[in-house]
Amino acid sequence: MRMTTYRTRMGDGHLIDVTSDDIRRDILAGSEDAADRGRIPPLPQEEQDYLVDLFINPARAVSVPPGHEVVLSQDGGDTKFYIDSGSSGLGISIGQLEALQVAERAFAQDIIEMGQSDYSFKPLKVMFAMEQVHAEEMLLSTIAPLMYGAMTNLGQYYKPDGPFDNPVDLLPVGRVKEALEAQELAAAHAKRDMVFFSSRLAEVGIDAMNFDTSAAAGDAEFLAILEAVEEITAAFPTLGIELGMASEFVLGLHGGLTYKGTRLAGLYPHDQVKVAEQAGVTVFGPVVNTNTGRSTPWNVSRAVTYVKACSAVAAIPIHANVGMGVGGVPMCDTPPVDAVSRASVAMVEIGKADGL
Repeated sequence: MRMTTYRTRMGDGHLIDVTSDDIRRDILAGSEDAADRGRIPPLPQEEQDYLVDLFINPARAVSVPPGHEVVLSQDGGDTKFYIDSGSSGLGISIGQLEALQVAERAFAQDIIEMGQSDYSFKPLKVMFAMEQVHAEEMLLSTIAPLMYGAMTNLGQYYKPDGPFDNPVDLLPVGRVKEALEAQELAAAHAKRDMVFFSSRLAEVGIDAMNFDTSAAAGDAEFLAILEAVEEITAAFPTLGIELGMASEFVLGLHGGLTYKGTRLAGLYPHDQVKVAEQAGVTVFGPVVNTNTGRSTPWNVSRAVTYVKACSAVAAIPIHANVGMGVGGVPMCDTPPVDAVSRASVAMVEIGKADGL
């Protein structure tokens, strides 16, 4: 008798055929991995069973029941209409305004976002006046809440792109003190740029700022963002702040930095959200990175275990990152709808995310 198999994917996107027992084992292992690393509860049996049913569902795309829909935000999503990177993006001959209107009126996007193609605060500070004009035009021509998105990208403040020595070069040769000082100086400059640019956009009425891929360069970058958000929200208390992380784990490249008494190195999503709340963040985007060598059931189970723990302690809305290489979604330029839809359902129904 031939055993029934089901089609799913690996973390790099390629298709595999597995049994229901394979799926169940991977779901258990993924949840236990997150529980062990984050020191949080694993998924109970009934939620593991829910995930098994989700992955053996023969439909190509799945969805939540009516009434369980959540808000969708994005980082750089509208740019996919008019860019063409060679492997993703549509390359349609339209501008940013038209892309935002298509996202709002044709695709019913709940929150739309504008931004520069470089998508980093450091180069944006010299073009703030132009972006103020663009923001005013977008605000007058759209209805949905409009965010401006950019990354801190602390690496741009190190040589050869910036003025400070690179700690990655200093640490291997034992120059620890210099490496720590370089990170602190870079973080101070990054904070200044984020406050300056965000304040200029707030002055022309932008609805929210999106700090994307936060803490990609470790705890120094995370500190710069938290301090910048605190200063921005003090000056503009009605400005929305969405903070999307870069990883489920804050790298301790510095190791000694704290925010309001909390050491930043080593924080997982359920701890990250608490310092984000203290800084004044209004929407938090936890990230769980995809392991390309593991199956999608393993990755989705692991991701929702982290997000569920984050949602349980959060006092602000949680918009889990579910995209290329995060949130259980395979790491490929155009994520397949079968994996994206299953990860999205799991985030809402088990992870208790308020949005995606």
